[in-house]
Amino acid sequence: MSTVKNSTEKKRLSLELDRRNTYGENSKSSRKAIPKGKQRQHMDVRRSAGEVLRRLKGNVPEDGLDNAELLVKSRVALSKRREFKKSPDKPLRVVLAKKGKWG
Repeated sequence: MSTVKNSTEKKRLSLELDRRNTYGENSKSSRKAIPKGKQRQHMDVRRSAGEVLRRLKGNVPEDGLDNAELLVKSRVALSKRREFKKSPDKPLRVVLAKKGKWG
């Protein structure tokens, strides 16, 4: 049961606290697209590290390992900068105002 008893206050809180997805695609597809975007990011990080580590074969000198580790870290950092980020949902008041259904 709500602790707010005033109906106008309830409506105001509802419009501020309720959120809507305004990502720009079908709302049902976001259910699959967001996890897929995160998956692609993780795959990209593993691929970046794997490309460097696959070049190391046989007995590698110590300085070669240090260089490879540094290269892996820099590639992973670059990959993380381009990572998938979901845009935050907008308050219901903003969505309705944009549609022209609320003043």
